[in-house]
Amino acid sequence: MTLAIQALLAEPGLSPERVEAFLAGRTVPIVEGRTVTFLFRGQVDAVYLQHWIFGLPSAQPFVPVVGSDLWYLTQEIPVRSRVEYKLEVQHGDTSRLIRDPLNPNLAHDPFGANSVCQGADYLPPDWIRPDPEARPGRLEPLRVASRFLRHAPEVKIYLPARFRASRRYPLLVVHDGIDYLHFTKLQTVLDNLIHRLEVAPMIVALTQSRSRMREYAADPDHARYIAEELVPAVEARYPLQKGAAARGLMGASFGGVAAFATACRYPGQFGRLLVQSGSFAFTDIGPSKRGPAFEPIVTFVNGFRDQPRRVAEKIYQSCGVYESLIYENRSLVPILQSTGMDVRYVEAHDGHNWENWRDRLREGLSFLFPGPLWMVYE
Repeated sequence: MTLAIQALLAEPGLSPERVEAFLAGRTVPIVEGRTVTFLFRGQVDAVYLQHWIFGLPSAQPFVPVVGSDLWYLTQEIPVRSRVEYKLEVQHGDTSRLIRDPLNPNLAHDPFGANSVCQGADYLPPDWIRPDPEARPGRLEPLRVASRFLRHAPEVKIYLPARFRASRRYPLLVVHDGIDYLHFTKLQTVLDNLIHRLEVAPMIVALTQSRSRMREYAADPDHARYIAEELVPAVEARYPLQKGAAARGLMGASFGGVAAFATACRYPGQFGRLLVQSGSFAFTDIGPSKRGPAFEPIVTFVNGFRDQPRRVAEKIYQSCGVYESLIYENRSLVPILQSTGMDVRYVEAHDGHNWENWRDRLREGLSFLFPGPLWMVYE
């Protein structure tokens, strides 16, 4: 346990006033180096830490402090880690999941929010906050009715600050793009990195699927939509640079599969890939245990592993070491490298979540679409 909680427990007569004084002005969880202590207060029967760290039992029990309503749990967490979690609180026959009432630090996703434990030396990037000196880009809607998907997916177009119709820009297509806007602050990130000259001014097509578990699972019709409908529609409306080096695809989880599968079905058309925590399920021996939604992905990834080929020029691939997908992502790296593609693979002490993907955006975007700053210093 942390030194702070050891000192508290060593004192006799742990009154409610003493607990209040201990918690006043203190950040919870308590982080001291690699040691982290979670706390909970309440008259309950049991408390468990519910986290999303693959390989560690998901329900970690808290220890009650005798004579008080305080509970604690100590864990070892590597420095620069992020861990998203909830607390399972049991009272009689009732059990419920709650956010940590002592921790105001939250991470949001399409399903709600989780509490966040930030390990020692972790700092949110400064480039996710609005910079008053960075001129903002703008978003425009684009309607692209798809005969392949038989509906019109939601699409927004990001145009960089100082956009000029007389210039030509690279194009990045982002799967789950609306979610990226909401949960990674992608528009602010683009504004800041372009302003800092770390990323080239670009046009970004942010597309959102109504049925992502089907369309993003290496679905040929989705690839046709991207390559034969969405990209031509953007080309017809905006001034784009020519060539594969000026075309990129991006996505996370199933969106990462969709980006990579589209590049595989249209080799040489998309020279830049940004793939985050790709759901690259495959099988070596026996059937996959990932479930029916992954079966098309297993077929696709098995086929690529059997016959790897160069489908892009540069790939930025990232994954969290706390994810169940870490094995699949690690296994894919040498196969991608064997094709001659320029692969940059990055792991983080984080899980399968939007803030993990957010924190890798600067490195990924500047690797694939470097701005003038990197042109000078590299």
